[in-house]
Amino acid sequence: MALSVVILAAGQGKRMHSDLPKVSQPLGGATLLEHVVGSATALAAAKVVVVYGHGGEAVRARHEHLPVSWTLQAEQLGTGHAVMQALPQLDDKDLALVLYGDVPLVQPATLKRLTDSAAQGHLAVLTAKVPDPQGYGRMLRDAAGRVTRIVEEKDTSAADRWIDEVNTGLMACSVKQLKGWLARVSNKNAQKEYYLTDVVALAVADGVAVDGVLAEHHDEVRGINDKQQLAQAEKALRKRIANGLMLAGLTLRDPRRFDLRGSLEFGRDCVVDVNCVMEGKVKLGQRVKIGANTSIRDCEIGDDTEILANSVLDGARVGVRVRIGPFARVRPETELGDESHVGNFVEVKKSRFGKGSKANHLAYVGDAEVGEKVNIGAGVITCNYDGAEKHKTVIGDGAFIGSDTTLVAPVSIGAGAYIGAGSTISKDAPVGQLTLARSKQTTLPAWKPPVKKK
Repeated sequence: MALSVVILAAGQGKRMHSDLPKVSQPLGGATLLEHVVGSATALAAAKVVVVYGHGGEAVRARHEHLPVSWTLQAEQLGTGHAVMQALPQLDDKDLALVLYGDVPLVQPATLKRLTDSAAQGHLAVLTAKVPDPQGYGRMLRDAAGRVTRIVEEKDTSAADRWIDEVNTGLMACSVKQLKGWLARVSNKNAQKEYYLTDVVALAVADGVAVDGVLAEHHDEVRGINDKQQLAQAEKALRKRIANGLMLAGLTLRDPRRFDLRGSLEFGRDCVVDVNCVMEGKVKLGQRVKIGANTSIRDCEIGDDTEILANSVLDGARVGVRVRIGPFARVRPETELGDESHVGNFVEVKKSRFGKGSKANHLAYVGDAEVGEKVNIGAGVITCNYDGAEKHKTVIGDGAFIGSDTTLVAPVSIGAGAYIGAGSTISKDAPVGQLTLARSKQTTLPAWKPPVKKK
């Protein structure tokens, strides 16, 4: 039996106070909707249908890359009405799983338990025990523990409000059953809406077993309606990710102060200090050490490399036994060869360093090809931009660039060349020779310092 997933994503999200539709809000490096679709695709769903409404075109534009079909809920008349909009795209022979675009942390393993129950002919409803059930629909069970119906918060009696087992909104059953029950759902309630939860009572009336599948932890079924709840979900996701990484062998000095907003591959004995953020796709080799307050995005970092505190790396490839930082910035399209150094307050952009080359402090290297065993002194800059175009600087193997040198691109420095400190080099420097470009030093004996007027 194939699985079809319906994701309800039509909510406006007024409480977010944001121009972004609710399901487009960011969480751990992805949108809420991306998280939910990810869970659906992990179940190998044959079809995923997203029901959208408020800000619909913006939602679709932001998520064009997702393998989903779209259907519009032009008028918001409740969750049952939203699912009805997707029914024409579903095959009666399939199993239906209903998810919510603002419930992003549910685990695929939990959803598998839900669909396994539905495959037995049951109506499977995901429930959770929560510390504070206010705002949730309550699960009502009979004396034998079987689910009889769900009561929405607005329709609960005083006797029902103490119940701490709540409906998460997620459910699974056969498409054929779902179509039949939704055709009988009424909007005679306080909100004049068609509640999806009403299918529970209809299933009971039809003699279909309703299986309340309890989530392992209420955090994974946390709904997000405002920025405070978004921050709570971020905290829960951060804890989940950190625990998984540590169990796989990553050393985190403080898992509460580590953020992964993407994917991370790592070798053995890697250590990450506090307040580090990793985004996009990051790959660490063996024995990599990451210092405190470091940000890394879309980078590949080789074995035995050390990145010292307060450094920023973005879109770089870093070799083995490289030393970076502290306070270094490595920008996109940079390749740092084995055993190279990029030190404190050095910025490197769209450049390649050969093996063993060093820029240890206070330098800018942009659009440059740096050979092996080059030494770039303090205060050196490559002047790569003329106001209209970027130009390249080429530095040969073994060259020595003295402190406070300006290399005006396009320019080439020959292998083994020495550039005297304080030079401005605008012409190619020959191989193996010392090149200077300084004005003559002059001392004026008659000069006197200015004196302030009284």
